[in-house]
Amino acid sequence: MPQLPAPDYPAEVRARLEADAKEVIARYPGSRSALLPLLHLVQAEEGHVTRTGVRFCAEMLDLTTAEVTAVSTFYSMYRRGPSGDYQVGVCTNTLCAVMGGDAIFEALQKHLGVGNGGTTEDGKVTLEHIECNAACDFAPVVMVNWEFFDNQTPDSAKRLVDDLREGRTVAPTRGAPLCTYKETARILAGFPDQRPGAVEATGGAGPASLVGLRLAKGEAVPGAGQAADHVVPQRGAGPAEGDGEHAGRAPGEAPATHPSSHDAPRDTSASDPSHPAGPTAEEGE
Repeated sequence: MPQLPAPDYPAEVRARLEADAKEVIARYPGSRSALLPLLHLVQAEEGHVTRTGVRFCAEMLDLTTAEVTAVSTFYSMYRRGPSGDYQVGVCTNTLCAVMGGDAIFEALQKHLGVGNGGTTEDGKVTLEHIECNAACDFAPVVMVNWEFFDNQTPDSAKRLVDDLREGRTVAPTRGAPLCTYKETARILAGFPDQRPGAVEATGGAGPASLVGLRLAKGEAVPGAGQAADHVVPQRGAGPAEGDGEHAGRAPGEAPATHPSSHDAPRDTSASDPSHPAGPTAEEGE
């Protein structure tokens, strides 16, 4: 069992963190709302949320260490142990996985000699698989300290981690230039990124994402072949020209066979009489 209470920060570190913490707390009408950024602040100090960091947050916000620990262990962005300068996350959610994310993650584990959540011996890279980062049109995606590296392959991912370990300059596909994990944590705590050009660096949605937006607006999509002649009308608008399926219905009216003209008719547990139990069944039925 660890010795209780947790040790405090050295006096000069404590004074510096208190000044930063008071600036963060002042942004919120209730002090306990500042817990998430304060956890990022203490993570920026030591690279993960230590027992000392938990004690500091509790004292600054008049919370118990149990309350702080409950939050810090709930969110995966807070590290529970020492980690590398660069957190390399491979998306292994559905689309990235089938596009090659699983193969990338397996290749990096072998290449780096670490498992999920493991850190290389030089302390440079921590590898983990991560959930969807809403960049499916760039699948498979790898993130380094939450910056995007799109359309990766096992070979490109291995070159990426090699460059990180050797200290070579690595530029994300989109977003700000890379900084260390501690520096990233301070930015997430709400402090400005002082690096020249970092704030101006950005990236937009990919073409595949914008196709969905254009379809939602009822616009034809260039180069879509037959799909360009059959687009979904904007909700509340009239039928698309030449759309026989929608002909004869009032503008915005859905077909009678299913709830929305945007849905494909299909059997579900609620609509299939042969299904033993639908989602509306009460407990015990």
